[in-house]
Amino acid sequence: MNNEQDKKLQLDCANAYLSKANKDGVAIEKARGLYLLGLLKQGNEAIKLFDSVIYLSKNLNDNKFPAFAYYKKGYQFKNKFQYKEAIDNFLIAERIAKSNNIDFFYKVKFSIALLRSEELGEINEALVGYKECFNYYKKKDISLPINYYPYQNAVFALADAYKALNQTDSTTYYNKIGYNESKSPKYVEYNALFILNEGANMTLKKNYKAALDSINKALPKLILCKNTDNVLASYFYLGQTYDGLGNKKEAVKNFIKVDSIYNLTRTIAPEFKSAYPYLIAYYKNNGDKTNQLKYLTRYMHIDSVLQANYKELTKKLRVEYDTPNLILEKETLIQSLEKEKTQSNWGIVISSILVVLAVGFGYYQYQSKKKHRVRFEKLMQKESDTTETIAPKTEHQDNINPEKVNTIGINEELVGQILEKLEKFEREKRFLESNITLQSLSDAFDTNNRYVSKIVNLYKQKSFIQYINDLRIEHAVTFLKEDKKLRKYTIQALALEFGFNNAESFSIAFYKKTGIKPTYFMKQIEETLKNKTA
Repeated sequence: MNNEQDKKLQLDCANAYLSKANKDGVAIEKARGLYLLGLLKQGNEAIKLFDSVIYLSKNLNDNKFPAFAYYKKGYQFKNKFQYKEAIDNFLIAERIAKSNNIDFFYKVKFSIALLRSEELGEINEALVGYKECFNYYKKKDISLPINYYPYQNAVFALADAYKALNQTDSTTYYNKIGYNESKSPKYVEYNALFILNEGANMTLKKNYKAALDSINKALPKLILCKNTDNVLASYFYLGQTYDGLGNKKEAVKNFIKVDSIYNLTRTIAPEFKSAYPYLIAYYKNNGDKTNQLKYLTRYMHIDSVLQANYKELTKKLRVEYDTPNLILEKETLIQSLEKEKTQSNWGIVISSILVVLAVGFGYYQYQSKKKHRVRFEKLMQKESDTTETIAPKTEHQDNINPEKVNTIGINEELVGQILEKLEKFEREKRFLESNITLQSLSDAFDTNNRYVSKIVNLYKQKSFIQYINDLRIEHAVTFLKEDKKLRKYTIQALALEFGFNNAESFSIAFYKKTGIKPTYFMKQIEETLKNKTA
């Protein structure tokens, strides 16, 4: 838009566009009008508008909609820290765009890779997407801004990902490509980013003087461009560099600047959190309990927010600062400071209670993990079998218990026929059809739904819904054990794969049947396989 700073004018234009579209009655124009409004809104309000766009345009085969709406909806979920939902919507947008808008297809692919890398810490998985985007854009005319920016974004993402994996030579390779392509004054921000990234890379190589030179060149440009996230990154790498040079005071000074920016933005990438253990250790060694507690509390808050938002904890956090230890250290500091200030017995009592609660919670977590592990091992030991024990076929009707038949008041021959059809239904795995109901199955069997319900209740010892869900979950367990690709699916995608309509119903059914969640089950399989190959 030409009026980027005038939000009111933008809103007026979008409403006028939608009003005309409603009068004309053209579905795709209505969709565009709602989409424009959605771009001006945030959160649930924007999501509802994009849902309306999707509803109006889903069957129109337009080269922009509904793919654009799914894409923007994904970003709204990302902003709400609902990363799984964000990826689900990005994947739908990617699938639609692949057939009719290849440029947009790669834009979405890049967004998925970026989310996986920066928010979920899945660097290796993201790297695959980055390479595909880079190979696509480098074949295009990058002298055109429409191609230059996504090309440079892919180059920087590759350099940054390799840096995160500590593959310093590959990092330098892509930093040089990006730097050489951004020497024009109009690309000053990109140029600064590649200089900064190579400075960070020099820190990894322990070439601290070169690192200091590069970071100090990049920082003023990034401040000028108001690139707050990378200004924070610059201070973080300066802190690491000064620490490498043995200048702890300058390192602390820069890590404190990292914290100051975090306090303003309330966002921080996982790789920069290690500034806090450094500050905690520094003030602990200097006997400054007040600052030690300050940065410990901040670090714990960051940890709790990241966990609430389904982010993966970094290895450093898991190994050095797991949550129970953080709680105990924090409470010890609080107790010590309160004792020094007031010598209050009440403070000691309260702190002790909190420690007991923390230990109790830790014990509860330990027991819970132990139970889940036992349930997982039972599932892994169980033979793969996706069907319940089924009744004999019609020719063996003499094995059908007459007493059972009498209790439900259905002809013995009919019972045998329905059991035989249930056997075929299970064998053909028709339970994976998402729209299966008692009525639709009864219609397919050419019989009464009450008969099917009674026979399932009696012979399967469960309700019809539980019968279907258990078949699906047993099938899911078997195939998740065997299929590595399947274990990379999102829960929403797995739900659809196994006949459920949404992720929640799949997770509930899985837990009810197995006593563990599907995410835990898949994670344990991967860890078991890693341990076997180690």
